[in-house]
Amino acid sequence: MTKIKADPDQPEAQAEACSGERTYQELLVNQNPIAQPLASRRLTRKLYKCIKKAVKQKQIRRGVKEVQKFVNKGEKGIMVLAGDTLPIEVYCHLPVMCEDRNLPYVYIPSKTDLGAAAGSKRPTCVIMVKPHEEYQEAYDECLEEVQSLPLAL
Repeated sequence: MTKIKADPDQPEAQAEACSGERTYQELLVNQNPIAQPLASRRLTRKLYKCIKKAVKQKQIRRGVKEVQKFVNKGEKGIMVLAGDTLPIEVYCHLPVMCEDRNLPYVYIPSKTDLGAAAGSKRPTCVIMVKPHEEYQEAYDECLEEVQSLPLAL
């Protein structure tokens, strides 16, 4: 098979070559109907930074099975869910569990970016960030913004 080279003079090719990733608005196109509350672009970036710091301290829970197990055990933290996960039946029970246990949760646009923030090549549909003194300031800032978001009705 041969590769077809894009014409470098076209604006689409230049934009794609420069950024290499999709914009926040482009990611919003693939959102699930249950993805509420959805993080803003600014909060999404803060959450990614907080997740990266938590990974260094090994203070995250990744994946539906692991997160669900530790929520049931009573662990506290911010639950970050990917808004573009299909089928939604995979993780639609997690927000209800969070509300029952008064845990903050928020949806972000992309499971690929969520996995990348956690240092994985695989997309991840849910991550729970636990508090830790090494990144407490970033965690508290994210926690405050997530709790200020209106919950879905």
